[in-house]
Amino acid sequence: MKTFLSRVFRLQPGESTLVLILGFLLLSNSLARQISDVVAVSGFLNTVGANRILLVWLVDMVLTIAITGLQSLFVDRFNRRDLMSWMCFVYGILLLILRLMFTFKVPSGINYTLLYLLAEQQLLFFPLVFWILANDLLTLAQAKRLFPIIATGNFAGQILGLAIAAISPSIMQYFGLQVEELLLFNVLIYLIAYAVLQGGLSYLPRRNNQYKPENLVETLTEGGGFVREVLSFRYLTFAIIAINICLTIFEFRFLVVSNESFPDLYGYQRFYSLYRLGLISVAWFIQGFLTSRILEFLSLKNSFFFLPLAQLIASVSMIIFPGAIGGIGGFSLSKLTQLTVDESARKSIQSLVPLQRRGRVSLFMDSYLFAIGTIIGCIITGAIVWTGIRLNTSLYFYVYLAIAVLTSLFTLWSIFKMRKFYDISLLNWRLKRRQRGQSIIDKLKF
Repeated sequence: MKTFLSRVFRLQPGESTLVLILGFLLLSNSLARQISDVVAVSGFLNTVGANRILLVWLVDMVLTIAITGLQSLFVDRFNRRDLMSWMCFVYGILLLILRLMFTFKVPSGINYTLLYLLAEQQLLFFPLVFWILANDLLTLAQAKRLFPIIATGNFAGQILGLAIAAISPSIMQYFGLQVEELLLFNVLIYLIAYAVLQGGLSYLPRRNNQYKPENLVETLTEGGGFVREVLSFRYLTFAIIAINICLTIFEFRFLVVSNESFPDLYGYQRFYSLYRLGLISVAWFIQGFLTSRILEFLSLKNSFFFLPLAQLIASVSMIIFPGAIGGIGGFSLSKLTQLTVDESARKSIQSLVPLQRRGRVSLFMDSYLFAIGTIIGCIITGAIVWTGIRLNTSLYFYVYLAIAVLTSLFTLWSIFKMRKFYDISLLNWRLKRRQRGQSIIDKLKF
């Protein structure tokens, strides 16, 4: 069996153990993160309500900006294997502390908020350190061959975590247990991952760190200068911010209408788990079988129209169908398009950026612009909700959905402008590469 698997996955002698360990680490974090996220969201909505989730998102985005800016202080000053080990250990201890907080009757709103913020940091920081560690352990030739195999651990972890979160309410109710007992399962997962890292990778030699630190000032300076001077990226920046404003409004509306449809804690956890499971499965299918064909057929610059058009359709459908059908359907359409065609198009256009500045520009676009758009979306939506409650009206959601329509129209305008300047921007000096004899377009791979 081992020989058969090695032949199927093109594993060379000595690689199977390393691939299994790295794949298990991705699976462990993804599994635990999905369970934490489902428990946190369903528990928060049940005990606190949907409106205050906007404050949690706001705090989360501030933490995202801060941690992204400080990441080089940790990533580049410690051995990545040790950092990954202690990260797993610390995650396990923090989850254990949260479980004890539930035991000592700390207000549930505080517990679920902290659990949600921790789950978001699992999503943000763990993959960052993991892939740098993987690059340290593998040569470039090995990385090209083995990374796709290792990355399947992330997908498997998502599926397994959501499946556990979906079936756990029935098991918990049968044995008379509380939903927060799942945190102990996550503690066990991270402690096993810690033990695997400590023992499983000890035979590998330590490699010198060749990664160039990129701090907050360098990232903002390089990323900001790049999008100011390259016109296509400037208008794409406007579009990314607007897209995330819409996504924030849509997700908030989705949580409001779905929580009204499933007010029971266990019922909502079951629904939310199955919904996320279905969304990820459909996104995986589209990404694997359709996205590359869409990008190739439409060309890269035209592929960016998909998401703003989907968001325009979603916002209009939520207005026409203000209940669960419009809210869930509209959010699903927008999220699926963002996870598939738009994400692949965004990663592809980032490959136009020269290697020496690609890291900072990508970090600026994928992290800071995402956070800025989400913060603006939270402030706008929160202000409308607060005003609507003060005016004692239940129709205020039409206002933020109308803003979503206007924002999606602005996104379409930004993409039109990006498309207009796309070809001429390729001649900009900031896109000039140090290598010669190779076209920029030749480097785009779908």
